[in-house]
Amino acid sequence: MSTEPFAQFEQHGPLMQAQEGMAVYDSKEAAMLHGVQDLQGNTLMATDGAIGTPKDVYFDDETWIVRYLVADTGGWLTGRRVLIAVVALGTGAWHAGELAVALTRDQIRHSPDIDTDKPISRQHEAAYHRYYGYPYYWGGMGMGMYPLAMPVPDAPAPEAEGREKDDMHLRSMREVTGYAIHARDGALGHVADFLVDDADWAIRWAVVSTGNWLRGGRQVLVSPGWITAVRWERREVAVDLDRATIEHGPAFDPAAPVDREYETRLYGYYGRPGYWR
Repeated sequence: MSTEPFAQFEQHGPLMQAQEGMAVYDSKEAAMLHGVQDLQGNTLMATDGAIGTPKDVYFDDETWIVRYLVADTGGWLTGRRVLIAVVALGTGAWHAGELAVALTRDQIRHSPDIDTDKPISRQHEAAYHRYYGYPYYWGGMGMGMYPLAMPVPDAPAPEAEGREKDDMHLRSMREVTGYAIHARDGALGHVADFLVDDADWAIRWAVVSTGNWLRGGRQVLVSPGWITAVRWERREVAVDLDRATIEHGPAFDPAAPVDREYETRLYGYYGRPGYWR
C-alpha cells in the first residue's frame, strides 16, 4: 500500500476531484464557522448541474465530525434523497446560495439507495464508499476526515462485513436539534443549531437556546468537548458547566461571525484550552 494518501485511488475520478478541491488545513488558522440550519437554503451543484438541496446532516457521535449531507433531489430524481459525503465538498465549498459537489449528476443518479429515514449501518456506508472509491474513515484508523492508513475500496470494510447489527455512530442533526441541555446543577435549555468548521467539517460548537431557563433567554455556545454524556433515548445532553457560569459568560449573537478573537475570549472565560492549540 502506498504511503501517499489517495495514491491507490487515482483511478476513481470523484475522489480525486474532491481531493483537488481540498486545502491543507492548518488548525492554527481561523476557519469560517457556519450554522447547519443555514445549509438548508443552499443549492447543491454537481459538476454538470443542480442536484437538490440539503435537508439533513449526519455526524459521527464519537468524533463530532460531519460525514454526510442528505440531499433532497426534488423533481430531478422524483424526491429521492441521497447521501453526499463531505469528501466530495472539500474546503471552501460554502458559497452564497450554493455548495459545490465534485460529482456528476449521473454518478449521483446511480449511487446506492440508502434509506435516510433509518439509521445508516456500516454495511450501507461500506457499499457507498466502494461505489465512489472513497476511503473508509472508521476502524480506528484516524479521527479526522481522512485516516492516515486506508484500505483498498474493494476490500472488506473494517468491522462491517458479515454483521447485520453494526454499531451506529452516525447521528442526524435534525434529530439532535431540540435535545434538552443539562448543566451540572440543572436544566439549561435546548440544542438550537450547530456551528461547523468549513475547513474540516468538524462541529466546533453547539448553539444552546436558554429560553426561560436563564435570565434574558440568550443563546450561548457549548463546545462538544465539554459534553459529558448524550442520552439518546431521553433526548438529553449533559455538559460539564454550571448554570451561573454560563449565565454570566459571553452571549452568542447569530448575526455576528464567530471569529478566533471571540472563540479565544470564550475559551478563556471558561478556562479551557482552544481546539486550535
